Amino acid sequence: MEDANQTGMIYFHFRPFSKVPEVQILIFVAFLIMFLASISGNISISLLIWIHHSLHTPMYFFLANLAALEMCYSSTIAPLTLASILSPDTTISLPGCGAQMFFFILLGSTDCILLVIMAYDRFVAICHPLHYTLIMSWQLCVQLALGSLVLGFTLAMLLTVLIFRLPFCSSKEIGLFYCDVLVVMRLACADTRVHEATLFVVSVSTLTIPFLLITISYVFIVATILKIRSAEGRRKAFSTCSSHLTVVLLQYGCGSLIYLCPSSSYSPGRGQVVPVVYTFITPVLNPLIYSMRNRELKDALKREMMRFLLPQTQRVL
Repeated sequence: MEDANQTGMIYFHFRPFSKVPEVQILIFVAFLIMFLASISGNISISLLIWIHHSLHTPMYFFLANLAALEMCYSSTIAPLTLASILSPDTTISLPGCGAQMFFFILLGSTDCILLVIMAYDRFVAICHPLHYTLIMSWQLCVQLALGSLVLGFTLAMLLTVLIFRLPFCSSKEIGLFYCDVLVVMRLACADTRVHEATLFVVSVSTLTIPFLLITISYVFIVATILKIRSAEGRRKAFSTCSSHLTVVLLQYGCGSLIYLCPSSSYSPGRGQVVPVVYTFITPVLNPLIYSMRNRELKDALKREMMRFLLPQTQRVL
C-alpha cells in the first residue's frame, strides 16, 4: 500500500454509467446536449439582461448572477464527465478531485444563498412596493451578491479542507461521475464517522435555514397578494414569483435528497438519477423556467430575434 502522504500519486476513477458501449454513446450525446443547452441558455439570459436597459433592475441583476453561476456550475462537472463517458479509463488526481469539489461546493452553495436573496427581493417588491427602490439600492444589491459568494467560498474551503486532510492510501473508484463530498470521504483509509456527522450538520444548516427563510418570505408574499383586489394585479404578482419558487423547489429538493439522507443509508449504487438531475438537468431547466414564465424576458428575446431577422428579410427582398 502506498504511503498516505504521497497524495500526488493517487488517482480516482469515475464509475461508468453502463458497460454497454452503445448505451454509453447515447448517454454522452444526451449529456452533451444538456451541457450545451445550459451554457447557451444561461449566456442568453445574461446577455439579454446586459443589453436591455429595461431589465436593469435588482430582480434581473440577481437573475443574471444566477445564470452566471449555473454556467460555471455546469462547466465544473460536465467536461470531465463527458470525457469519462467516452474513455472509461479517465482518471482524476487527488488535487484535481479537491479542486472540482471546491468549485462544486462554492457554486452550489452560492446558488442556494442567492435564491434566498432573490426571495427577499420579491418580498420587498410585493410587501413594501413604495419603499422598494429605497431598500433595494444598487449598493445593497452588489453587497448581497458579493456576500453570497463570500459565504459560498467559506463553506467550500471548510468542507474541502475537512475532506482532504484525511489520508488517502490508494487509487480507488469514485461511486459517482464527479467528486462528491460524501463519496470521496468514504474512500479515505481512516475512521470518517466524525467527519460524516460534521458534514450532515453542515448540510442541514446550509439547506434548511435558507429554505426556512424563503418559506417565511413567501408566507408574507402570499398574504400580501391575497389582499390585492385586482385579479390582474394578483396574477402579475404571482407570475413574478412562480418561476423563482419553481427553481427553489428543484434546487433544494435535489440537494435534500443527496445531502440530508442519513449517512448510514447512503449508497452510491442505489442510482445516479438525483445527481444527474442536480448537476445536468437543473442548470438546463432554470433558464427555461425563467424565460418561459417571465413576460419581460420573453419580450426582450422577441425584440432581439426580430432585430436579427428583419435585416435578413430586408436584404432578401
